[in-house]
Amino acid sequence: MEKKNKLLIVDDEEIVRQSLKAWFLEDGYEIDIAEDAEAALRLYEKNKYDLILLDIKMPGMSGMDLLIKLKEFDPDAIIILITAYASVSSAVKALKNGAYDYITKPIDPDELSHVVKNALNQKNLKDENIQLKTSIDEIIKPENLIGDSPKMKEVYSLIHTVSQTDTTVLILGDSGTGKELVAKAIHLNSKRKYFPLVTVNCGALPESILESELFGHEKGAFTGAHYKRKGKFEMANGGTIFLDEIGTISHKVQIELLRVIETKEFMRVGGSETIKSDFRVIAATNENLQNLVNSGQFREDLYYRLNVFNIQLPPLRERGDDVILLADYFLNKFSSAMNKKISSFDEEAIKFMQDYYWPGNVRELENAIERAVVVCHKDKITLDDLPFKVIKNVKEEEPLTERSLEAIEKKHIEKILSENNWNISKSAEELQIDRVTLYNKIKKYGLRKNN
Repeated sequence: MEKKNKLLIVDDEEIVRQSLKAWFLEDGYEIDIAEDAEAALRLYEKNKYDLILLDIKMPGMSGMDLLIKLKEFDPDAIIILITAYASVSSAVKALKNGAYDYITKPIDPDELSHVVKNALNQKNLKDENIQLKTSIDEIIKPENLIGDSPKMKEVYSLIHTVSQTDTTVLILGDSGTGKELVAKAIHLNSKRKYFPLVTVNCGALPESILESELFGHEKGAFTGAHYKRKGKFEMANGGTIFLDEIGTISHKVQIELLRVIETKEFMRVGGSETIKSDFRVIAATNENLQNLVNSGQFREDLYYRLNVFNIQLPPLRERGDDVILLADYFLNKFSSAMNKKISSFDEEAIKFMQDYYWPGNVRELENAIERAVVVCHKDKITLDDLPFKVIKNVKEEEPLTERSLEAIEKKHIEKILSENNWNISKSAEELQIDRVTLYNKIKKYGLRKNN
């Protein structure tokens, strides 16, 4: 069934309000009416309107002032002004302030109906274009998860199994292994695929901003909260919320998150109304959550609530020939985008890519191939095109005394920090992680700058 457009009519004359309401009800619209600006604002806070018909001359706040206020709340609001006192200057002022059009009294019902229909058609077309672009940008097909290694085949099997359920999923793996791709694959293979997949990078936001991002806020809840805003849990209604870098959230947010996952209810920051939302949770981390639980940094009850079904992504160094499959995929992608005829890699480049440790995993490989395509002037990528000449013999020159993953990660982070003279932003960019995650790693490994 086609959704009806909803209109708000604001006029201090009852006969005008009722006449306009009758005309537009007959045209099949949903209608609300208000006798002044204050009543209009109360309705506007509770409802979403596709178009507003607004009288300029009203007692109290004028229609022109209300227009400006509504445009502050929603710059895309479609507002048509109505007045019995038409002038060129008032028309120009209205249009400058963001009005869609300007109608004079006495109103011709056919003319007004035509103007409203055109305005709504324009709005609906714009909304459809935005929705289509979002869908195209967000779609991740199963083919984008590339790899034939036994470990990746196991991941595909787990994705298929858990996609058919609403079970909470925890995706584990190093930075750059493709945790977000797996979350998208789970969502797109689930019954929720026609609803939003909403992503939150928990590690990139301070506690106060993260709360507002997750739960939304009411107008006036804090300095700068000029309007009511929906949170990510509310936006994910019917769909999936993906909480990336879950290991970085504070104890306060951990408590709030546990309650929301258990009850599917929450309140916006500064609000008193309980909001219900039907969402599925997928979380991801490159941290060892069990270690964080043991050290008291992560709540045990939240850990068990998240770790109902987990998928461990293998690092690229454990995926065998997947390295070359991925390299070929990225080569085709970037050579096509740059309109360069580069067919393959030479033998030396292939051997190096197979032997290299890949601390940044798939993300590092992708960036490396993009750089190689940029600098390559032949029909094949050579070793000279790859950005690894400084570190390519690290394994041979500096054998590791410790072989654990954490020891290797610590050594690599320390090396990048040292090379960048402890420039945190530059080091985080090279490591393909955000600054908050890098600070957490520095603290975890007790790294210090050598003066």
